[in-house]
Parts: sequence; C-alpha cells; structure tokens
Amino acid sequence: MVAVMKPVKFHLRILLVFFLSQCSFSADTITRDQSIKDNNDDVIVSSGKIFALGFFSPGSSTNRYVGIWYHQILEKTIVWVANRDKPIKDKSGILSIDGGGNLALFQRNQTFPVWSTNMSIEDTGDSIATILDSGNLVLLENDARRTVLWQSFDHPTNTWLSLQSLGLNVRTGLNLVFTSWKSPDDPGVGDYSFEMNPAGFPQIFLYKGSAPLWRSGTWTGHSWSGIPEMTKNILFNDSFVYTDDEVTFLSNVRNASFISRTVTNETGILQRLTWNNEEQSWIVFSSTPKESCDFYGYCGPNGYCNPDLSGRFECRCFPGFEPKSPEAWTIRDGTGGCVRKRGISLCGNGEGFAKFKHVKVPDTSAAHVDMTMGLKQCKEKCLRNCTCMAYASAYSEIGRGTGCLTWHGDLFDARAYTNTGQDLYIRVDKNELARYTKKSLLQKKGVIAFVIVSSAVVFLILVAVFYCLVRRRRSAARTRNSKHMFSFTTFEGSLGEKEIDESRRNGDLPFFHFSTIAVATNNFSSDNKLGQGGFGPVYKGVLLNGTEIAVKRLSKHSGQGVQEFKNEILLIAKLQHRNLVRMLGYCVEGEEKMLIYEFLPNKSLDSIIFDESKRSLLDWKKRFEIICGIARGILYLHQDSRLRVIHRDLKASNVLLDATMTPKISDFGLARIFGGDETEGDTKRIVGTYGYMSPEYAMHGHFSMKSDVYSFGVLLLEIITGKKNNCYFPDSPSLNLVGHVWELWKEGKAMVVVDSELGDSYSADESLKCIQIGLLCVQEHATHRPTMSTVVSMLSNKRTLPSPKQPAFIEKKGHKRDETSSSEGTNSVNVPPVICRYVSLT
Repeated sequence: MVAVMKPVKFHLRILLVFFLSQCSFSADTITRDQSIKDNNDDVIVSSGKIFALGFFSPGSSTNRYVGIWYHQILEKTIVWVANRDKPIKDKSGILSIDGGGNLALFQRNQTFPVWSTNMSIEDTGDSIATILDSGNLVLLENDARRTVLWQSFDHPTNTWLSLQSLGLNVRTGLNLVFTSWKSPDDPGVGDYSFEMNPAGFPQIFLYKGSAPLWRSGTWTGHSWSGIPEMTKNILFNDSFVYTDDEVTFLSNVRNASFISRTVTNETGILQRLTWNNEEQSWIVFSSTPKESCDFYGYCGPNGYCNPDLSGRFECRCFPGFEPKSPEAWTIRDGTGGCVRKRGISLCGNGEGFAKFKHVKVPDTSAAHVDMTMGLKQCKEKCLRNCTCMAYASAYSEIGRGTGCLTWHGDLFDARAYTNTGQDLYIRVDKNELARYTKKSLLQKKGVIAFVIVSSAVVFLILVAVFYCLVRRRRSAARTRNSKHMFSFTTFEGSLGEKEIDESRRNGDLPFFHFSTIAVATNNFSSDNKLGQGGFGPVYKGVLLNGTEIAVKRLSKHSGQGVQEFKNEILLIAKLQHRNLVRMLGYCVEGEEKMLIYEFLPNKSLDSIIFDESKRSLLDWKKRFEIICGIARGILYLHQDSRLRVIHRDLKASNVLLDATMTPKISDFGLARIFGGDETEGDTKRIVGTYGYMSPEYAMHGHFSMKSDVYSFGVLLLEIITGKKNNCYFPDSPSLNLVGHVWELWKEGKAMVVVDSELGDSYSADESLKCIQIGLLCVQEHATHRPTMSTVVSMLSNKRTLPSPKQPAFIEKKGHKRDETSSSEGTNSVNVPPVICRYVSLT
C-alpha cells in the first residue's frame, strides 16, 4: 500500500530542497543577490572546504578587514587581505557585487566603496565572485563562458601560495610583488617586499624598501643557485618561465594534501612554512636570510662569502683581487670588498679564466645575456672584450649549459657552496692563471696520491686497531682525559711566524701578537682598565689603524680554564648578530691568553642599571629596546644561528652596550653547542651565577634552552625595576626580587616595582606586559616557560598573554657570605647578601 503525502508537506519539502540547493550553489560565491555582511559573521568557503573568505580582525586589533584564510585550520592563518590599508572601524562592512559588476566593500551609510576590484566591465556588468580551492578569489562574468575579469592572485599581499605565480607579465606590465604586513596587528603594506627582478638575467629579491636584502641567484635550469635547499626537492615541483612575454616562477606542492605557504613577514624574514596536522601547528621548512652570507653584498664588490670556514672570516676575494682595506678585513668588515691587484693588464697579454666551482654567481642585474650561445662561445666572446670580467652559463644544469652571462664591472654578492651552485669563470692575468692552473694540477695529483697512500694506510689502520684493542682500557682513559683538553703547545706550534703572517694577510685567522696588544693598551696600563671579572681584567686599547678594542686578559689564577677560552674562540667567531658582541681576534703567547673584542663605550648593563647616578640614562623606551635586543640575541643563539647555542651565563654584567645603548650579549666561555635536534643536556659541573640559574640546572645540572629563558626572565625584571635579584626586601616574605614581584603581582600591585627613576615617562601597558613575560620566564618547571621565539613574539605583538604560575626563586636565610657560582670555579662570580636555596613559592 503506497502512502500518499499530504499536499502541504509535499510543497514544504520542495521548498526545502530548493533552498538547500541555493545554499549549496552560493556557499563559495557572491552574487548580486547575495553579499557578505560582517555583522552576520558571513563567510563563503571554497568547494573543497580549503579556503574561506570573510571579515576578520588581526591580532589584538579591533579593525575589520576582508581576507582569505585556511578554512579547516583552527589557527586562523590569513593569506590575503583586500582592504589592507583601509580598515573599517566597526562591524558595518558589506562585501557585495556593485552596480558596475565589481566586487566592492562598503561601509554602512557610505556611498563610495572602501575597496573595489575597480574593473571596467562591459555589457550588462553582471558578474559573480568565487573563492577557489587554490585560495584564489576570482571575479567572473556571469554567463556560460565564465571569463575571469579579476583575481586576487594578481594582487598578492604577504603570502605566496602553491599554484600562484611570482614574477611579471612583460606585455601587460603586471608585476606580482609580495609585501609584508606592517605588524601582526596591521596588515597594511610594510617595509619588506619579495619580487622578481627582470633586469639583466632575472632573479628573485627580498627588499627592505628599495634596498636589496637577499638575492636568490640565477635559475640554473632546475633550481636557483642561491637556494640550495630547493635542489632535487621531492615536495615541490618548481618551474621557471623566461620568455619575451613573461618572467614567472612557480613552486607547487607535488601532493595536493600537503599544505605549504611562503610568507614575507614583518621582521624581514622570508619563510616557507608547512602544516603539521598531527602537531596542529605550522613548521618552518626554510627561512632566509639567517646567516651573514645570506645578506646582499655582505663581502662587497669582487668578494665572495664562504660560511664553511671553521670560524674564520667568511669573506674572500676572487682570484686576481685583494682586499680594498686589509685593516677592515682584519676586524671582519668586508663591506669595502676587493680591488684588482696592482700592475695587472687584462687586455691581450695572455690572460685567461680561473674556474670557480660551486658558487651563487654574482648579481646579474647588469650582466649581459645571450641565450643563443653555449659555454665555449661564451668564453670566446668574453675574451674578445677587454671589459669582460667574468662569464658563466645561464642554464648550467641543462646539458653542458646553455645561454651566456657576462659581467663587465664589479662582481657583487657572490657566495661559495660545497656541492651546489654553478661554475663561474673569472678573468685573470697570465701570472695568476699560471698559479691557479698549477694549484689545480697539484690538487689532482693530490687526489691520486691520496688513493695510493690510503691503500697503505688501510693496512696500518688494521694493525693500529689490533693494538688499540689490546690496550683499550688505557687508551680509553687517555681519550676521556684528553677529550676536553686543548693543547696550547700544539696550538702555538701550529702558528709559526710564517703561518701567522700569511693568515693575517689573507684574513683567515683573527690572530694578534702580544706586542701589538701591549702597545694598544699602553702596556696594560691601569688607566686603560675597563673592569674586572672572574676571568681577569678587561682593558681598552687602540690599534695603530685607530680601531678601538676591548681586551679580555685571562688571569693566571682565573677559574676560567683553557677549555672555556677555546670555547669562546671557536664559538663566538661563528656567530654574527647585531645583539651579540663581535670578536675581532685573540692572542696566545706563552702563558698569556687574550680575547680581543669590539670596544663598546657604555660598558656593561649592570654598570648603568644598578647605579643610581646613571640609571636615569635609560628611559623606558631605551629599556624596552634593550629587553627586545637581548631577546632577539638569545633567539638567534637558540634557533637562527648556524649553531644551536645555550649561553648558560646570561646576566646583566654579560650584556654590553654600544654607543647607542644597543645591547650585545657577551662572554661565551660557558656556552654549550648542540647539533641536529639536540636541545638539552646534563652536567656534574654546575657553572653560571646563582640568582640567574634555573632550578633544574642549579639542583640537578640539567640545562636546556629553557635555562636561558629563566635567566632572561630574571634579567628582564632587573631592567624594569633597576634592582638586583638578590636585593633584600625587608617588608616582603619573599626576600628577593623574583618572589617580591610575584607577591605584588598576585595582589594586583605589580606596577609598584617599576623603577622610580622612570617617573611618569614609561608605558604602563608595556611595562606590565614585560613584568608578566618576566614571570612567565621564571616558572619553576621548564615546560611552563615560553620559548625565546614566543618571548620575542610577546614583546613585539599586542596579544593576550597566559597567566604566570608560581615561579621558582631564591629564599635567603642566615648570615652574609661570599659565594662563587661553582665550587670548581668559573669565570662567573656572584656575591649574594645571604646564603640561598631554591624553593617553590607556596
């Protein structure tokens, strides 16, 4: 028996099906009859539920913008903004198709749009706007052809997506430039831009304003010569189009389920990020610039940068060139670059070309390009022209190379690699060519000799292994004892006069003779003495070229040993950051061991912040800049440097200030270097300074990046208050700065601790935020402390911070006595007013 549906129910069902079909059709589309209203929280979502379009407010801002974000990622990640420089102040925005067929953003009671696609649309002007699964918002003719009238991919903001082009259309003049936001709270056009530069042979640049900050190098046929991580990449499919009509680059994911984006962020870093679904977070796949050699023109004209020089100065001169200013290179300043050696003639005098392998070729913006030539013809062309300084293949990875690049002026922004890059041929005179050819032959003979010798060595190794097995216990003991020792006899023996002179000429070794330092410091005159630490005295000196230096002279009775001295030499020379002190060289002669640094006229932070007569020199703005600078320096050590470094002795006396009060972290004698994914370690030798040491390190010898975070938290509170952590607070149950601040924080009186020297000039919001960050950094459990990247983000952004829990701090009891930070002795000395022990605040 068939049931008969009542007519009313039947019609209701028909209407419901029609309504749902309309909703399904319009879910990813804006039409004349359907708009997006901010006060309704309307959004449209792409058909595959990948991207959404709607209104949003960035960070802690209340301004409203129209943007595109990933629909299924809970952490709202904006990839495009329409009205980035024209925010709406309330939720009155409406995004709709206007009378002329354009997609336009209106504000309530406003006649003219805040933002519009601003296209001249013919015929009826009937159009629709659709969000695609690629993240592209397109305006289409509302007819059977669906012609694209406008698309957001042609008007990028700060994010480069897969399937989106980077480059320009030469015929139409459309240039796709990705520009940073002004800040995390303001998506307006910022200072940094990422774009294709078509001049000469096309390259990709990262600019700050109009000044180049980083350069990709040339396209070699499969990758960019200056982006080695892209070589043979299994995750991305890269392609480069170079024709008369367009110069574009695409880097698409091979697997559509893999989510990736490239962002030009507001700090001047270009990052490629990938989404980790298990961790529900964005992972940094690559970022640049992150080391000295990444920065444009780091070694000046006719110089190249080589970061793989075991701590030596990165800059080198091309064959036939020499440093323009040897004195500048001695202090690791290569911006002046190199000049052609004197007395060289390069026109019809038997000159040739020195082959330079594995380089990012110099900037091709002014290079001559001929894509019809092979490499042999390119060489002949360059040799015939006396102004031609170098040549290279354009597409070096296609066959034997196609296309010809020639340079007719200074060679700028080149860099050496170990295995990637391409070949560059430098024009040299006949004498230099002979030396270079001889050197190459010797290298080839050396390889042959190595093969012969290695066969004989294998037999000797087998004998040695047998001998070692017999005496393994004694040998193992000797190895353990000598593992952490540094033989200065061997060290000095390897630095004979000839080697020292040659090294200083080439800029390989930042070595100074004792006599040079003695003259510079007026024989270590007491008038030149800057201060005294646990390691020994520090003197000011002036070299013969007028360069001011600071000399750290290791005392014979210092607790700092040979290992710490070696550690600082090998470590700090590899670190380059504006918030780290720069080492200019060192001296080892007899029992003398000295480190030579750049001279910083304002001495250490503790000499100002804890001195009532000088504290007023640091207003709130300067203190906040110092806090942010220290944080960026630690972040560089933990995450962005070539080495992963834990400082282990961060304190006010180890932060130096230059002439503009810019902070520079110093004293790396106790630092520990980690490789790979290592982030923590244990030690039986507790070194550092009580009051700055985290509880897990002070009590158990366990240290990690979170140990430095704890020290930073203490230092941050000291900068805000102008008081040392071991200050005595008679009216406080906590009896030290960390505990005192915590007690006041719980009572809602944290602002009481702000240094009275600041008067009313400080920002209450910023200072309260800094106090909260300081308390978050000194949490008892390391897992509760933020990372330094989070701290930097907290300092620079306006956002809601988590509430701190009970911190770890020092409770003092008993009588006063002097204590050092380690019973074994270190270069850090602390003189707390009383005996201390770590407890948790309860």
